[in-house]
Amino acid sequence: MHGHVDMSVKHSLLAVLADGDRYGYQLRAEFEERTGATWPLNIGQVYTTLNRLERDGFVEPAGQDAQNHVFYRITEAGREELLSWFARPVTRAERPRDELAVKLALAVTVEGIDVPGIVHAQRKHALGALQDYTRVKARLGVEELAAALVVDSMIFQSEAEIRWLDHVEAKVLRHAKTVGSTANGTANGTASSIATGAADKNSAANKNSAANKNSTANSTTNSTATSTATSEGNRK
Repeated sequence: MHGHVDMSVKHSLLAVLADGDRYGYQLRAEFEERTGATWPLNIGQVYTTLNRLERDGFVEPAGQDAQNHVFYRITEAGREELLSWFARPVTRAERPRDELAVKLALAVTVEGIDVPGIVHAQRKHALGALQDYTRVKARLGVEELAAALVVDSMIFQSEAEIRWLDHVEAKVLRHAKTVGSTANGTANGTASSIATGAADKNSAANKNSAANKNSTANSTTNSTATSTATSEGNRK
């Protein structure tokens, strides 16, 4: 099973060393056994961390075996650091950024991105991971409490992710409908305003045309009357 190493590796190694001296490969194997192999460690990462722990005075070399494996021992300062870590709550700020949340937050701001498609693909992955974790849990024995706790955590996180993705999908859909409705309302309002303006212009034009016609008619009538009166005057 694959996963992200998002916990304190140095404190995890100190926790294993608290039970006795170990060399690098033993530390990796025991760490993965205790956590149900949900967070596989790279052996290079193990030795890099051991070098830093030794530099900080939390571990010290404890001899070699016949195969030249270098053993490490936790120091008193290392035990104090370990106990302090156990007593200290894990804050939200100490946890890594949620890449999925960041991805979706950015996706809804970039034009042309298929957000529902992202949600669908992620939900499919989360469902597959949930099935994997469930199978691992089913294989654990009653004595494997440490591994069971870690696997339970992964199961709950997968279930929460699936519920959150359902929420995201529904919210994006509602937002799209709201924006679409607002856009249509604005378009309809603009069209209505244009139509009203056009009607007003036509009405004004018709009124002006009628007035012009009446004016022309009156002018023609007056001209005809004047001409007739003049003609009659001439006859007299």
